[in-house]
Amino acid sequence: MARKIVVLNGSPRAKGNTAGLVEAFAQGARAAGAEVARFDLQKLDIHPCLGCFGGGKDEESPCVQKDGMGDIYPAYREADVVALASPLYYWSISGQLKCAFDRLFAVAECNEDYANPVKEAVLFMAAEGDGFEESEHWYDRLMGHLGWTDRGKVLAGGVMDVGDIAGHAELAEAEALGRAVARG
Repeated sequence: MARKIVVLNGSPRAKGNTAGLVEAFAQGARAAGAEVARFDLQKLDIHPCLGCFGGGKDEESPCVQKDGMGDIYPAYREADVVALASPLYYWSISGQLKCAFDRLFAVAECNEDYANPVKEAVLFMAAEGDGFEESEHWYDRLMGHLGWTDRGKVLAGGVMDVGDIAGHAELAEAEALGRAVARG
């Protein structure tokens, strides 16, 4: 059975460098037989978490807010792998990705003990510089807290303007990671 991958692309630029990494990863994963559902978060109307603990009453629509997350929840529940993609913004992930990820808590609320579904994950980031340490720390801690398995990170520095990623080795790394993750 094909592995299912959900990509949460937190970049606001549809054709930006983060999107380039995401596309290379998706191509590799699809070539190896995986099903990939990609969500460009900037295009979705996603509101911040209310912290209301009111979710979890309906597995099909776990959050009390009805917005763009309704498209993501089914793919997330079925996914074997969650790909987190973001440009580096002030030494962390973008607000788009943080907002959407916080809202995944509604799925955990479907369980009495607030257990998150166990997944594998990958991280993709692009930045003008190379200061990914804080983002890596956040991601590593997230993996530990959720009990998820990190399958890899592709961090592309030195890519500021749209298209700067072209020709960078990180594109091949992302494609290879897609193939590896698709195979299990």
